[in-house]
Amino acid sequence: MIKKLERIIPPPPPHMVGDGFRVHNFFPSGGIQNKQRMSPFFMLDYASPYNFPPSKIQRGVDVHPHRGFETVTIAYQGKVAHHDSAGNQGVIGEGDVQWMTAASGVLHKEYHEKNFSQQGGIFQMVQLWVNLPAQFKMTSPRYQEIKKEKMGQFTFEGGLLEVIAGEYMNSKGPAQTFSPLHVYNLHLNTGKEFTLELPEEFNTGMLVIKGAVTIQEQLAPADHFVLFQNIGTSITVKAKESTTLLILSGQPLHEPIVAYGPFLMNRWEEIEQAVEDFNNGKFGVLD
Repeated sequence: MIKKLERIIPPPPPHMVGDGFRVHNFFPSGGIQNKQRMSPFFMLDYASPYNFPPSKIQRGVDVHPHRGFETVTIAYQGKVAHHDSAGNQGVIGEGDVQWMTAASGVLHKEYHEKNFSQQGGIFQMVQLWVNLPAQFKMTSPRYQEIKKEKMGQFTFEGGLLEVIAGEYMNSKGPAQTFSPLHVYNLHLNTGKEFTLELPEEFNTGMLVIKGAVTIQEQLAPADHFVLFQNIGTSITVKAKESTTLLILSGQPLHEPIVAYGPFLMNRWEEIEQAVEDFNNGKFGVLD
């Protein structure tokens, strides 16, 4: 049965996060303002292609805390560097993914990689916030750096499906997750189509990273988000031109959400505790 298309959402007006990330927020404050609608995905910030001029100073976001969820950064163009108070650091480039589990609390900073800053160039990224189930919100932080070549790959005539998390047709993604979800990059050649099956009850959407596709006879151009109803399982996309799609599909958590700045918990008392713990230095130290 076809998974029914709900709507195609154009990119909301961009805003700056720090001085290095020019993003369109599709949810929870943009086109989809229901905080539960894409659970367990809580936030989608999309840095559409933007040309940053050369800079001697590395642009980005300085030290800030997180608790209760995971940040997932997917690089399409440009390079991002990361440091956190748990001692993790890394650089991701085109096709790579950085999966940071903040959980009980971490300080981190992210910024344009040094050489990319000095040379300048086109920058295109996605950052997701993936909510953690209540039972895992206070687990220890961890960091997964997932290189493009380590992803699961499902090849077919006319394209490639890269599996970041979850699995597809026995191709498994390397990301370890706390709830069932699928995160894919789908690359389609011009004129080709692909049909995939996703669980009916999973909240599902697609971001058109490059190109344009038709879905159920509707056109989804670059930088648009496609939201599906929780009806049916089968999705067919046809590429109008060479296309890359980010596919997100996850089992809803069905738990209360209380969000405050960089904290994502289930009750307001937990938010107050997070603020107190941060102020008391319990998230560690990061210069």
